[in-house]
Amino acid sequence: MGVRIKGLGFYVPGKRLTNFDLEKMVDTSDEWIRTRTGIQERRIASNDEATSDLAYQAAVQALQRAQVKPEELDMIIVTTATPDYLFPATACIVQSKLNAQNAACFDVEAACPGFIYGLEIARGFLELPRYRKVLVIGAETLSRLVDWEDRNTCVLFGDGAGAAVLEKDNTDHGIISSYLKGNGALGQLLILPAGGSRRPATQDTVQQREHYIKMQGREVFKYAVTGMQEAALKTLERAHIKPEDITWLVPHQANIRIIEATRERLGIPEHKVYVNIAKYGNTSAASIPIALTEMVEEGKIKEGDLVLLVSFGAGFIYGGMLIKW
Repeated sequence: MGVRIKGLGFYVPGKRLTNFDLEKMVDTSDEWIRTRTGIQERRIASNDEATSDLAYQAAVQALQRAQVKPEELDMIIVTTATPDYLFPATACIVQSKLNAQNAACFDVEAACPGFIYGLEIARGFLELPRYRKVLVIGAETLSRLVDWEDRNTCVLFGDGAGAAVLEKDNTDHGIISSYLKGNGALGQLLILPAGGSRRPATQDTVQQREHYIKMQGREVFKYAVTGMQEAALKTLERAHIKPEDITWLVPHQANIRIIEATRERLGIPEHKVYVNIAKYGNTSAASIPIALTEMVEEGKIKEGDLVLLVSFGAGFIYGGMLIKW
């Protein structure tokens, strides 16, 4: 008994923030951003849009394409680092919006690899008799955590959501292998310092701008490339597949230089790598499901293709997953 993605969907806010817009906000330029990140624009949620709103829109599309009714769902997993609230879980809010009254619901906070982690958790539940259909959503409103005075980080992130409906499957299609790992000793390299139990919100934390993303970019780059490479190779090794045999590499869309370095280390040609970072920037847990949805819509992924997902993120955590479409 296997587990297969039956339907995908994504949603991004209507507001576009271009590099030229950022030139008016901080000391940067379109050329500097493009050459170092590959990003040209990103989507920004409106004031009345929260993570659950983006997640809901992506979920509706995924359910329609999977031909699954909300009440048929056994579980909803939302992977996000930007929940509506610390509690209740954003998945519970999505459940209410969908009226998926029969679904268990919870969040997973695994930063950018969150969607891969969510898929692996869903696979585990679907291997049990009780569960048949699980909705996994990666959704972020990172614009709410960006320091718009920090030119090194504010150019990187965007908002969006992607969703997948997973079902039991009797064929040899679906999830083949995966690899999840973390290195918590590197956690300080990419962190939101305040707002949790370690440093609750105070006048001092607000004045010190500790409720915004802080990142040591050079070190993040180094560990991101090695982590992505390890996750990719270990995932393929567990499936007894060589890098040259995959149809597509779908990397986390964090930075074009990271993507290129990972591709080169794996020896995969450019035409096998899907990149959409120019349009959306880094949407964290939403990055891979948005990319997968676009690939299906564009007819790039075909039945029987071997698709390798790979991601890294704050923690540090990273992961890979191989899917036979």
